Amino acid sequence: MATILHLDSSARAGGSEQTPHGSHTRRLSSRFVAGWRAARPGDTVVYRDVGQAPPSPVTGRWIHSAFTPPAKREPWMTDVLAESDALVDELLDADLIVAGVPMYNFNVPAQFKAYIDNIVRVGRTFGFDRSRAGDPYWPLLTEARKKLVILSSRGDFGYGRGERIEAMNHVEPSIRTAFGYMGITDVDSVAIEYDEFGGERLKHSIAQAEDQVDALVARLLREWAPRVMRPAVLGQLEARTLDVSSPS
Repeated sequence: MATILHLDSSARAGGSEQTPHGSHTRRLSSRFVAGWRAARPGDTVVYRDVGQAPPSPVTGRWIHSAFTPPAKREPWMTDVLAESDALVDELLDADLIVAGVPMYNFNVPAQFKAYIDNIVRVGRTFGFDRSRAGDPYWPLLTEARKKLVILSSRGDFGYGRGERIEAMNHVEPSIRTAFGYMGITDVDSVAIEYDEFGGERLKHSIAQAEDQVDALVARLLREWAPRVMRPAVLGQLEARTLDVSSPS
C-alpha cells in the first residue's frame, strides 16, 4: 500500500480536457492519478487543491511560532501553526507527491509558494543545530524515500534543459530546491508548452505530455512502487534538535 498526495495549484478550476480554457496541469495530474489508481486501486489518494484554497501566507507571528521550540510555544502559537501542521502531516504520510504546478511569470503560482512556505518547517521537515559542525541545517525526510512528480505547463516553449530559455524557468528548479532541502530528491517532471500559441503546436505538446505521463506511471509502477517501504523514521522527526534562540 502506498499513499499519494495529489496537489493542484492552478488558478483555473477545471482540466483543459473538460473545460474551455481549463488547466493543463490539472489535466496531467488527474491523468497520472487515474492511471495509478487503475493499477493500484488499494492505494490511498489524498487530494489538496491549493489553487482554489491556498494556504495562508507566512506572517511574523507564524515565523515566531515556527522558530520557537515546541516545548516553549504558547497556545496562540499552536493555533497559528495549525494549518501548516496539517499540511506537513499530509506530506509526512505520503509516499508519492504528484504536483500540478503551472508556470506563472516564470515561477510557481503564489498559491503554491504559500504551500511550500508552510511545509518547509524547522524541526519537522528540516533540522537545525547551531552547534553542529559544518552545515547546521539538514533534511529530515531523506530516509523516508519519497517520490515527487512535477506536472507543469507553460505559455511559451523552450524552457527545458539545454533549450533556448531554460534560464527563465524557475518552476521545476525552485520546487526541486525546496523539496530537496527537506530530503525529497527523487523527482520526475513533465510539462505542456505552447499554451499561448494554441493550434497544432499546443495539441502536439499536450499529446506528447500525456504520453510521457502514461510512460512515467508505467515506469514508476514497475520500478518504484514495489520498493515502497515506510521506514520507521517519521515518528522520530520532531525528536531531532531544534536549536533556535531567535526567529529571523
